[in-house]
Amino acid sequence: MKKLFLKCFFYAILIVLALEVYVRIFHLTKDYPSRYVDEFEVEKWVPNQSGFSVTGNRRQNFSEYHINNYGFNSYHEYNPTEEKVEVALVGDSFIEGFHQNYYNSIGKKVENRLEHIEIYEFGYAGYDFADQIHLVDSYKKEFDLIDSVIFGLKFENDLTRAEYNVVQDRMQLESPLYKKLRKIKLLGYLLSIGVLDPVKQLPNKVISFINREPDDKKVLSEQERLLIESEKHNTYVENFKILTKKYNYNKEKFVLLIDENATPKVFLDYLKQHNFKYIDFSKHLQASKTPTNLIYDKHWNNNGRKIIAKVIAEYITNTIKNN
Repeated sequence: MKKLFLKCFFYAILIVLALEVYVRIFHLTKDYPSRYVDEFEVEKWVPNQSGFSVTGNRRQNFSEYHINNYGFNSYHEYNPTEEKVEVALVGDSFIEGFHQNYYNSIGKKVENRLEHIEIYEFGYAGYDFADQIHLVDSYKKEFDLIDSVIFGLKFENDLTRAEYNVVQDRMQLESPLYKKLRKIKLLGYLLSIGVLDPVKQLPNKVISFINREPDDKKVLSEQERLLIESEKHNTYVENFKILTKKYNYNKEKFVLLIDENATPKVFLDYLKQHNFKYIDFSKHLQASKTPTNLIYDKHWNNNGRKIIAKVIAEYITNTIKNN
């Protein structure tokens, strides 16, 4: 019995090692760039890293990333000057673009449509509006030289707080334990395809069971639900007001990139009443006869990114280049 157990254990180790080698050879899981918080309390990637991002089951999306000297995924370095025309794209993972090769990013697609324009992409997964505007304010010297700044804004995700602070949950991913776990490529692959989801969800299920609501839990009426949603929207609008006032939002130079269909009327009305410029891309995506998102999540695919680049290029042509 003891010999059988030892043999099973030995073969299990061999199988795990073989799978680890297999995952590495065929690059079935992504590389993890390191992140840090700089002297301005800005969270970003450690500069000058390169690797490959893998998303979706069976390597459905495989792309190369390159972190430049500013700490952002980009095809070139940033050197704003008074002489050149530069536009900054600031946002979350949609702008960061790990889902596509860094040399075929939204910024590059915009540059391909316009001559003598440089696009600087300040995208970082998880950035909300507080992160974005704090970044611009922290690097004021550089952004003062940039002609226009476009903020990617999703109302439901990006206005949940009215004050900037470093998101510690993300920085915990840089702890020694997480760094060691990231080196196990097989573990990363199993996590990416959902094999370990039941294990990850177990603690939450236990907590939910302990704190379960009684069977006679009140069911909200439609009116109550709408009231709660309205209060949430008003809070988000108030957060936007606080942040734009605190960081001296430049209405002439700054513009929001939004999806009108996913943005409540109360916020759109506020933007219009107070002369905040924004670019709506919803109609352009809807008009596409082919899919604009990846098949396994909501990030834009190549077609979607082409459309977004076209919308941004048209805005630049109609505003910046004509001024």
